[in-house]
Amino acid sequence: MLVSITLLLFGLSFSISAADYDLTLYSILTTDPDFSDWLNDVETATGLKINVIAAPTNSDTRQQKVTTILSSGDSSIDILELNDEMASSFKNSGWLAPLQAQVLTADILKYFPDGYVSDMITSRQGDIIGVPGYSGYLAFWVDQQKLDKYGFDSIDNKEDFIAFAKAASVDGNYGYGGSWERTYVFNEIATFVNLFGGDYFDWTNPANKEAIQFMYDMVHKWQVTPIEQLADKYEQLNQKFIDGKYAMIFMWGTGAEYRAANRYGQDQIHMAMMPEFKTRSIFTDSWSYVLNSASKNKEAAYKFLRYVAGEQGMLSAWDNFDRFPARSDVAKEIPENEITKMYQRYSEECIVRGRPMAPQTMEFITQMGTIFQQAMQDKITIDEFCQQAQSFVEQYK
Repeated sequence: MLVSITLLLFGLSFSISAADYDLTLYSILTTDPDFSDWLNDVETATGLKINVIAAPTNSDTRQQKVTTILSSGDSSIDILELNDEMASSFKNSGWLAPLQAQVLTADILKYFPDGYVSDMITSRQGDIIGVPGYSGYLAFWVDQQKLDKYGFDSIDNKEDFIAFAKAASVDGNYGYGGSWERTYVFNEIATFVNLFGGDYFDWTNPANKEAIQFMYDMVHKWQVTPIEQLADKYEQLNQKFIDGKYAMIFMWGTGAEYRAANRYGQDQIHMAMMPEFKTRSIFTDSWSYVLNSASKNKEAAYKFLRYVAGEQGMLSAWDNFDRFPARSDVAKEIPENEITKMYQRYSEECIVRGRPMAPQTMEFITQMGTIFQQAMQDKITIDEFCQQAQSFVEQYK
């Protein structure tokens, strides 16, 4: 069956058959103003003619469509972009073609973050099913004005973290702010578990309990973070941070929200090195390019994937989308600024991990967030939280 795309040009309609293309890409980036420049880079470098289908912007709709495409054996789409949640859901399904033999060979793979590759895009059979399009970090952000005001040069360890949080928790403001809405708090629970040297998939580990106790103590013992943030997603967290409500947070991205509010800078809100508790750990995320196992254009798809995994492809993604290169060697080639320097330090000085996700990703995340909120509200004890968390690990993983 041929797929056709109808275009309007000067009021005339005509059709281009998918047979006129070498492959079809299902992309989340089509609304980016520089997408056409990126696509031109790809086609020029590879010699491929690429048909592009825009993925839905709504995450639930997008996941439903991608699930339908892959599960039905639909061969009309060759390459798809998947986030970590979808990669976790599909990597063991058999719907995605393995890439280690044709694309992510050992000489290329060594430049990608080991923890992310093993945690997020490697199947139980050991197949690598995606090419990370970039590296994004759940970074540590501080308000330099508050550091200066309370006499801190940096926040390097757990003791610094606690001391600064206490000092900055005055006049209705708090030292630490979080996004603790039940479908978002997963990121921070897992971050503190990592910092304490725990294992998110083993809630019999004493370090896991220590991490949850620390979060509880921030609310109830030290009163350095508000219980009200149980309702907050990233939008609310960012606005409160901009408004000076919080002194430090964990946040994805490169600070676009703070720039827009004229609050970004080394003398204001900026990224800092991850503090070391028992470990200095950080999460990376990405959208990965994957190959539909049902594709009938695999040779063209391999050519595309080799490009996006290569130096030229990584640099094009940086130039057009501000996506920090997932490859450590390419990351060293981009012009330095305060963000790229910190990202480079993260890659070299921190334990970099992919987020711990189960195949039923959102169900697992929501259940963990629900019992976390109950623990913070004293509806269950920390021990009960750990017991229930372990049961969810066994149920969903």
